[in-house]
Amino acid sequence: MINTVTGSVRPCDLGATMAHEHVLLTSAGINRTFPELAERERTREKAITQLTAASEGGLGAIIDVTPMDLGRDIELLREVSEASGVRIVASTGVWFDVPRIFWSMRPGEIAPLFVREILVGIEGTGIRAGAIKVASHIGGVTPEAEIILRAAAIAQKETGVPISCHSYAPERVGDRQLDVLLAEGVDASRIYIGHSDDSDDLDYLTGVLDRGAWLGLDHLNFGHRQGALTLEERLTNLMHLLEAGHAGRILFGQDWAVNMPVLGSDLLSEREAYNPHGYLFVMNVVVPKLLEMGVDRATIDRITVENPRRFLAPA
Repeated sequence: MINTVTGSVRPCDLGATMAHEHVLLTSAGINRTFPELAERERTREKAITQLTAASEGGLGAIIDVTPMDLGRDIELLREVSEASGVRIVASTGVWFDVPRIFWSMRPGEIAPLFVREILVGIEGTGIRAGAIKVASHIGGVTPEAEIILRAAAIAQKETGVPISCHSYAPERVGDRQLDVLLAEGVDASRIYIGHSDDSDDLDYLTGVLDRGAWLGLDHLNFGHRQGALTLEERLTNLMHLLEAGHAGRILFGQDWAVNMPVLGSDLLSEREAYNPHGYLFVMNVVVPKLLEMGVDRATIDRITVENPRRFLAPA
């Protein structure tokens, strides 16, 4: 069974699933302390509208990888899921705004906090997390991030839920995250290295796959950014991976959110102008392009439907 914000479900109940998404992105404490920045009611209405449309367009579920330091609002996720019909898997863990209180703690002291959110519930709601979010960015795995990685490893082994890594592919940061997690004894099949499509280094991408981890191609709608790989370049790299037989370890996503004040208004406007499809960018843009490129429907369904089930709840 898979934990979602509306209760436990069978893997077959998910449908097409995007592996790295958000609804609201702020910072720890902002939603209650400065609620005008989070715009909760506006976010709620917009999320219901967008996810209802996504459901009608064939999306069944999203993994919302928003932990506490990104302003997770667990009740908001439940309200949006109930109203839209899209299943939402919530996350415990910590992004790369590691709270200072954790800097001098041991991983074994932090792990029980994650375990509680998976097995008991988040903030007294009874809503249980179904994934553990961790993050490392430019410069690699910092000492604070390593503490969180090791805590996540302990929690993963106790609960079985997967670890989703925000990574920085241009610097091959996923390799360093894998080094830490594998040294802690985590099964590579329970690790997701996100944002991997930001790199065209096929040696790096296949290396992550060869080590047994999941490769997250979840910036597919980021081709508009200056200096970033275009969508066509990302899909060309994907074709190389498919031809090499890696379809069984790839997951798609858009890293989308209906409200991201953490990024600022200019970047938000830019994102919405480039991606009017929102949570349906993969379904509306990527899938038709893949079909034109000769990828068969069975392979697409494997990546969008079967792989997320196996990632969240392996047989």
